[in-house]
Amino acid sequence: MSREYPRAWLLVSAAWIGPAVLAAFETYMQARLGNRPPVTSRMLLWQGGDWLIYALLTPVVFRLGRRFPLKPGKLVSHVPIHFLASIVLCAAWAAGGIALGWWLLQGVTGRVTGGFTAWFFTSLPFGVAVYFAVLGIEHGLFYLTQASRLSAQLAEARLGALRMQMHPHFLFNSLNAITVVVRDRDTRTATRMLEQLGEVLHQVMRTDRPQEVPLSEEIDFLKQYLALEQVRFSDRLRPVFEIDPAVMRAKVPDFVLQPLVENALRHGLARRVEATLLRIGGRRDGPDLVLSVTDDGPGPQDQVAEAREGVGLANTRERLATLYGGSASLELKSTPAGGAVATVRIPYREPAKGPVRS
Repeated sequence: MSREYPRAWLLVSAAWIGPAVLAAFETYMQARLGNRPPVTSRMLLWQGGDWLIYALLTPVVFRLGRRFPLKPGKLVSHVPIHFLASIVLCAAWAAGGIALGWWLLQGVTGRVTGGFTAWFFTSLPFGVAVYFAVLGIEHGLFYLTQASRLSAQLAEARLGALRMQMHPHFLFNSLNAITVVVRDRDTRTATRMLEQLGEVLHQVMRTDRPQEVPLSEEIDFLKQYLALEQVRFSDRLRPVFEIDPAVMRAKVPDFVLQPLVENALRHGLARRVEATLLRIGGRRDGPDLVLSVTDDGPGPQDQVAEAREGVGLANTRERLATLYGGSASLELKSTPAGGAVATVRIPYREPAKGPVRS
C-alpha cells in the first residue's frame, strides 16, 4: 500500500464495521417493530457482511487514488478513469453481495438475493458515491500527511540553520580569547586552549547530532566549554553545578546552555576584576524541566536584562519556539546582587530507558 500512509487504509477499511453493525441492527429492529417474523442470524450476517465487502475494496481505491491523483492538470484525464473504476468496483461489490447472500441464505430460506444485473443497477448510484467518498478520504489523508511532513521538514531546516548560526559565533569568541593569550606570548596556555577548543568543536560540528539530547550530555559539553573559559579567566571563574540527579535523563535542546553561559561570562565575568560565581541549575517543576544560569556580575538592576539581550539568546528563543511552541520559554531577569539569571522552561520528557551519566 502507499508508503505515505502505510496504515491509513487499514483504519478506513476498519471503519466499515460501523455501517455493517448499523445495517444489521436496522434489519433486526425493522422486523421487531413491523411485527414480522424474527430475522435469522444469517440474514443479519448478510446485511452487515455486504458492507464489509467494500472494506476489502478500500485498498484498491487508495492505490488508484495515488496512481491517478485528482489535481490541477490531471483532472480531465483522471476523472474518467476514476468514474470507470467506480463502476467496476460497484460491480465487484454487487457480485460479492450476491455470493455472500447465496452462501448464507440459500440453505436456510431458499432465498437468493436476486440476479446480478438487478442488484448491480440497484446499487450503482450509491456505489459510485461511495467510491468517490473513499477517494476523497484518500486524497485528504495524503495531503494532510504531506502537509505534516513538509511542516516537520521546514522546522528541521529552521533548527539546523539556527544551530549553524551559533557555531561561527561560538568559534569567533573562542578564537578571539586564544588570540589574546597568544599576544601575551603565553604559548603553554594557548596550546592548552587550542587542544580544548578542538575537543569542543568536535562535538559542536557533528552533523549527526539530534535536535534533543539527554541533559547529562549537555552538561558534559558545558563542562568542556567552561574548562576552555577557565584557562582564559584563570581563577576568576567559579562555576557551580546544581543539577538534580533525577533530571539528568531529561531531553533538552542540543547546545541550549552554552549561549546562556556565554552571555553570563560576557556581561558578568568580563566586567569584573574579582572572582565571579556562575551557577548552573536544573530541576523538575511539575510537568516542566527548569534550567537556569545565574551570575553575580555588576550592573544596574533595571538595565541588566535589556543590555544582555543578544544573538545567542534570540537564537535560543527561536529554537525553543520551533521545538515546543508555546510550551517553552526563556526569561532573563536581574538579581538583587546586580547580576542576572537566565531561565529556560521546557516540557519534561525522557528518552527510552538506558544508562545515563550523572
